[in-house]
Amino acid sequence: MWVKRSVSGPSVRGVNGYPADVSARAISDKKKSTIHTTSTLSDCSVSFHLCPIPSLPLIHSAMASETLIPDTRVLAIASHVVHGYVGNKMATFVMQSMGCDVSAINTVHYSNHTAYKQVKGTKTSAEQIEELYEGLRQSNLNTFDVLLTGYMPSADAVKAVGKIARDLKYNAVTKPGSFFWVLDPVMGDNGKLYIPEDVVPQYKRLLREADLILPNQFEAELLSDTTITDINSLAAAIQVLHKTYQIPHVIITSLRLTKDNRAVPSRTPSRTTSKHHTPSDSPNRNPETSHSSTGPTSNTLEPPAIDPSEIENLTIIGSTATSDFKPRLFRIDTPRLPLFFSGTGDMFAALTVSRLIEAVRASSSSSANLSSRVSWQSPDDLPADELPLAKACQKVLASMQAILAKTAAKCEREMSDWDARAEKEGCGTGEDDVQDRAQRRHLALMNASEVKVVRYVDALLDPPNLARFEARSVEERESGKVAEDVGSNKPDQFGVLSLGLGTGKEGAIQVVGEGDRKNAVGEDVGKDSVREAEESANEGTGKESESKKQELGGEQRPEGQKSDETKES
Repeated sequence: MWVKRSVSGPSVRGVNGYPADVSARAISDKKKSTIHTTSTLSDCSVSFHLCPIPSLPLIHSAMASETLIPDTRVLAIASHVVHGYVGNKMATFVMQSMGCDVSAINTVHYSNHTAYKQVKGTKTSAEQIEELYEGLRQSNLNTFDVLLTGYMPSADAVKAVGKIARDLKYNAVTKPGSFFWVLDPVMGDNGKLYIPEDVVPQYKRLLREADLILPNQFEAELLSDTTITDINSLAAAIQVLHKTYQIPHVIITSLRLTKDNRAVPSRTPSRTTSKHHTPSDSPNRNPETSHSSTGPTSNTLEPPAIDPSEIENLTIIGSTATSDFKPRLFRIDTPRLPLFFSGTGDMFAALTVSRLIEAVRASSSSSANLSSRVSWQSPDDLPADELPLAKACQKVLASMQAILAKTAAKCEREMSDWDARAEKEGCGTGEDDVQDRAQRRHLALMNASEVKVVRYVDALLDPPNLARFEARSVEERESGKVAEDVGSNKPDQFGVLSLGLGTGKEGAIQVVGEGDRKNAVGEDVGKDSVREAEESANEGTGKESESKKQELGGEQRPEGQKSDETKES
């Protein structure tokens, strides 16, 4: 909008430099803006000349970002691309739009996301990740309220992130609720790992430190050692994550459930209803830059006889544990779109950070200030559909559905134009000509399907159709009752207790006495046992426990930084 303004007469100023006691009425259309004024100042004449002022949507966006959440500093550790919106490129913008002050450490630096099938760039080493954090620490710039972590290119990088997380948690140990870690364990999809196998146990070692994890179906199966075939086995997987690893909050994304709540095995490839090839047809997706919360996932069983056409929605199942680590399950179903989008997992994580802060703040009262409780855990009597996590997911999915629907429509238009031009230009009949045209179309499709979130800030701040995405509780009659001992590790006949670290026989264990055999990790045997197991495993190697020695800066940290007492709410 342009406003014509000039002032003659005495210098009379009101608020923000505007003439005192002047009222204005703006009439705008697409072509012009006219200002009609009246003034009660007899010695001052007022006229207007053209000068730019912010449009109303921008003013609205600025006001909204100031009031959504309190001043929040976020450290985001994830991938980065020059072109497109995935990894930190997506997450940073989303969180900044919501009012967060974001610092980013990039784990890869690529020209574009890997679904293009051609990419240039480099990976960040674990040493470089630690060095960047050390640079922040030495200048007292590591006072972060939230840590958001995504793709890690190696086991050493996962270890480096664990050190950073423990240092940040140590800084906040005297102020419960002042630090929160959102961990997106980007490990695989479509039935295969995108990372070396030695990264999986490293992720398992981090789980106990995280406050919220965001696995897809395949990743949840890896972490819980539970095959998800229906809503009941899914509930069991979440209970394992709560009890075995004492994770307060869990959201499993990308679920494809039939009307009778059977889960489509994530090995089954998704089928598109689009008449053209879409990004979902593109092989070799890589979580470095293409992690998606809407893509399919996998397991190792043969898929059951499920007709993919039955699946009309994608589902997320979330849970905030009670004080004894029992799940409180809620679900939200969203319509499936006939397109694969890169970066939606990063958008989901970033929006969840902002909306959860907002929901926790809204749920707090003088008698129960959730933001000052460890891991922001709600009272045990709060129903699943009333949890702050459920309220946050409602707004997250409403925003995402609006943005992705607009992106899909734009992509369809652009590809229709591309096909028309290609048809007009013609194509040779040779094999090389056909392959060249297919590659050019694929590259155009990748670019057309980029989620240009900068164009949809209003949908981020004011998610439309909220009622459509309201969470509902998953009752026992729907999921089936999960046995109480699921997720509660108990010693075997020899008194050997698995601590949930590593994989299979290589995981950490504890040998317990006869009097302790009734205990379980989900009950009384907690992080002190994990620390003792780590020290035992490192005995004779000259290494100290991770919880005993923080390697960043060579500083010594007291044992048991995150005790059982601090974990309870």
